[in-house]
Amino acid sequence: MSPIIAAGFLGIEHFTPPWDVFFLPLFNLLIFVYRLPFFDFALAIIVFTIVIRTVLAPLFIKQIRSQKEMQRMQPLIKEVQRKHKGNRQKVSEETMALYKEHGVNPAAGCLPVVLQLPILFALYQALLRAAGNVTLSAEQVASSAFKTLNSTLDIRALEQAHTFQAPVSGPCGLPEYSQLPQLLPLNCQLIDPLKLSDHVDTTVGWLLNLDLARIDHVFAIPIPGVGFALSLLAVIAAILQFVQVRMTSQKPNPDDPTAGMTSTMTYTFPLLTIIWGGIFPSGLILYWIVYTAYLVVQQYLIMGWGNLFPLFGWTPSWAQSGTDVKAEPRPKRVETTDAPAESPQSSNPRATAPGGSRTNPRPPNRKQGGAKRRGRKR
Repeated sequence: MSPIIAAGFLGIEHFTPPWDVFFLPLFNLLIFVYRLPFFDFALAIIVFTIVIRTVLAPLFIKQIRSQKEMQRMQPLIKEVQRKHKGNRQKVSEETMALYKEHGVNPAAGCLPVVLQLPILFALYQALLRAAGNVTLSAEQVASSAFKTLNSTLDIRALEQAHTFQAPVSGPCGLPEYSQLPQLLPLNCQLIDPLKLSDHVDTTVGWLLNLDLARIDHVFAIPIPGVGFALSLLAVIAAILQFVQVRMTSQKPNPDDPTAGMTSTMTYTFPLLTIIWGGIFPSGLILYWIVYTAYLVVQQYLIMGWGNLFPLFGWTPSWAQSGTDVKAEPRPKRVETTDAPAESPQSSNPRATAPGGSRTNPRPPNRKQGGAKRRGRKR
């Protein structure tokens, strides 16, 4: 079923709801920054990232504070584990009750990544469309829709087989775009003040002519026999990702049912980032570097270094260790199975509870009180 074609969204001549309602504003923002004086595509991505990250900051600040509260709760969690040692089900129930009582979410570290997925996909599409390089299948090239668009638009064939350069300008209302949206002219997706006269230059000179619309080929180290190149940009992004997750992660604790999940996230996300560096355009990796660095700074301003240190047994003198985070004084949780707190009323065996019924307090402990239990009954 062909997508619905509409016009007039923010003055854009062509868009396909609902996806373009999310994608096109981001795409226009990126092109707007690119069109600023003295800006290239790398600086456009950096400023684009800072703007997006600042807009989303209120959502993340609340989550960071929740993770900080989880660190302060560690003494309470350890007390639950000590009290119910050997009963993992009870430890899990009491731990989750503590999380609920303090209003925190143990899976909070997943939120930044989940929220970034739609933006990453939109930026990926923006990089491809900005460069204008389109790869089609043999069936698409042989289709009647391609023949019609090829005769109407200025579609240039590139050296690679079945690879073309989408036009910058052209008619925006052709029905063939529903079958080949990759060939939609660039200016059909931009508001009037941002119309382009040529394709976006995605090659950045101060990054040693790195093409941000392609996989990193400048700062990459090929791995023999694997067919995979290790991008140094991806390594930087992975290190920042590791620092960001570890700052908010809990310390390893085999008795905590959520500790395993947190430990897995600490190492899984950086590893995925390195793999993505050999798959996705380097512009995405640049975005992830700036985004994660922004998040690390934001977390530091709210919670310090958190649990980043000790790092593999090393703690620098200028860093506050995660062990310095202490829990705020909180009232102890009262368990129905425990003995009531000692008071003038509870020490009297004839004391009555509310409602007139007599209480039957627990006999005093011989070791603590030193008094022997009397044998006669009243």
